[in-house]
Amino acid sequence: MAASDPLPKSVPKPSPKAGAAPPVRAAARPTKEQQRADKMEQILDAAERLFSRHGLHGVTLKDVAKEVGAHHTLLNYYFNDKKQLFDAVFARRAVVTRDLRMAALDRYDAETKGRPTVEGALRAFLDTDLDLYIQGGEPWKNYGALGAQVANTPEWGAELMDQHFDPVVLRLIDLLKKALPDCAEADIFWGYHFVTGALMLTLARTGRIDKLSNGACSSEDFVAVKERMAAFMAGGFMTICKPRDEAGA
Repeated sequence: MAASDPLPKSVPKPSPKAGAAPPVRAAARPTKEQQRADKMEQILDAAERLFSRHGLHGVTLKDVAKEVGAHHTLLNYYFNDKKQLFDAVFARRAVVTRDLRMAALDRYDAETKGRPTVEGALRAFLDTDLDLYIQGGEPWKNYGALGAQVANTPEWGAELMDQHFDPVVLRLIDLLKKALPDCAEADIFWGYHFVTGALMLTLARTGRIDKLSNGACSSEDFVAVKERMAAFMAGGFMTICKPRDEAGA
């Protein structure tokens, strides 16, 4: 075969020299669906940040549009009104924390073969949630502050909390009843009421504990909260729970 003859098809062509730059390929352009999804995430992130600081009534669709560098008509394209945007922001992370806690409670129930402890059940519920705020950074902490607002707004917040969180709360109650079979049901529900109140105050990050403690505690320190909250609340349950006949006396 002459030197100028082409290589037979069965012989692979030589690879590029070592160290040679690979051929540059044009990056695939995002599809319209991907662009829409990316823009939606930007809108939800911006709205979450604003709502967490100023509440539902302190933010306008124009504020959110300005935050993402878009015309306000874009917001109207995606959402009919501000409340619909707020609900979408709230729902986005609610499903994550709800499903993770439900799985943790189910797993703990299975591991203990239906014989949970109060602190164990509370840790499955509280620690799983707190881990999201510890590991998720500022976006998750913004969501936590938003959740604290929702939980303390009777006019429409209670409905949102019912819609997204009742199943996981009732799963926790179920485990607490197993752990405290002689406890009056009302005491278990009051105990949960005190738990969720402490959790919501923590998520609000008001900074009040920082001032009261002269810096010994920080409302940003969710690790410190995780180390203490479940054990503290378990002690409260053990103190207030009374046998059913005693409670009704």
